[in-house]
Amino acid sequence: MKSWVAWLDRFSPVQMAVLLALLAELLFAVHLSQPTKLMFDEIYYVPAGRAVFDMIQPTNEEHPLLAKWLIGLSTALFGDNSAGWRALSTVAGTGTVLAIYAIALRLSGEVRTAATAALLAILNQMLFVQARIATLDVFAGAFLFAAIAILAWGYGGTRRWLIGAGICTGLAAGCKWSTLPFVAPLGLAVLWGWRGQWLRAGATFGLAAVLAYFATFAPALFYATDPLKLDRLFAWQAHMYDLQTQPLAHHTYQSTPWQWPLITRPIWYLYEPVEGVQRGVLLVGNPAIMWGGLVALAACLWDGLKARKTALLVPAGLYIFAQGIWILIPKKIGFYYYYYFPGLFLTLLLAAAFHHNYRREDRWLPAAFMVLSFGLFVYFYPIISAAPLPNDRAFEHWMWLSTWP
Repeated sequence: MKSWVAWLDRFSPVQMAVLLALLAELLFAVHLSQPTKLMFDEIYYVPAGRAVFDMIQPTNEEHPLLAKWLIGLSTALFGDNSAGWRALSTVAGTGTVLAIYAIALRLSGEVRTAATAALLAILNQMLFVQARIATLDVFAGAFLFAAIAILAWGYGGTRRWLIGAGICTGLAAGCKWSTLPFVAPLGLAVLWGWRGQWLRAGATFGLAAVLAYFATFAPALFYATDPLKLDRLFAWQAHMYDLQTQPLAHHTYQSTPWQWPLITRPIWYLYEPVEGVQRGVLLVGNPAIMWGGLVALAACLWDGLKARKTALLVPAGLYIFAQGIWILIPKKIGFYYYYYFPGLFLTLLLAAAFHHNYRREDRWLPAAFMVLSFGLFVYFYPIISAAPLPNDRAFEHWMWLSTWP
């Protein structure tokens, strides 16, 4: 164990970041073309991506444009096929891993702990699945975690950090409005970190975010049919709000925020024969990370409040906020993929708890937990990667709970 720790300590922060990026991108990209058909919400976002990128006409109007434009860009760069639709999603997933690594490195000051957070993010399965499907969440998450990382590293520093964080915040909202609530904690971090010049700092961050957000609507100005007029830009925001808050019919996979941490209602993104072979993609969190992360949350809150340690309280606060917004402001229908952001914050909590509670020479538990997480990832891999399955009842092998589909 000591030799393993010593080996990890040989890497510089940049070397480890490069290694993690290569690992994540390779893992996300392997067999990316499977399934070779649209799955789950790709049926909405791939056609919308083409329309937005080619500036044809308004489509899928309930969401902002940037993530759809990136899906269209991916299709244009890599081909109008299943791998081409999803190629930039893998890049966004890798960017998310690097942002989590950067956040954990800033909080802990230790490459090993930061690498632990990043590896757990890869193995938590939610990121793996979202990085291999052409939908909005992985792009929104990449920009959101980048904004958090930039603020963490530039805390109290020069204006360029504020501008960078503001731009990423605006681009995150330009992908999906689920990131909008995070403007509040990020804004408070700006005001606190730059409290000697809070007015200028807040204005810089806010202006950068607003300009970046509205810049994402630029393609709509050039639609061939019904182009957006600048005087309708704010009315369009109200239109999107109306579409997102309209009543929805009951859905088979709907769930509540109280169910997500316990993984009681995962979602099949695909389960059907594709080209004569049974395949499945189940959005299900890694049980070790999802459930172990809740223990880490309690430990970080307890130790963080007792010792007043920012490195423990920040990830705990981010998780509580990310999950709390769905409880305090619930949508009429919820789905397990809403847990994507909280699920990623759990990886920061686990790394922080391990860093705080285990000395260099006493790291067997973190290592054992990593092995368990990897083992479960391998176990679930056939039904999170669209691998060939033996028959249409093969899913029963992985159904741990009676509430699993």
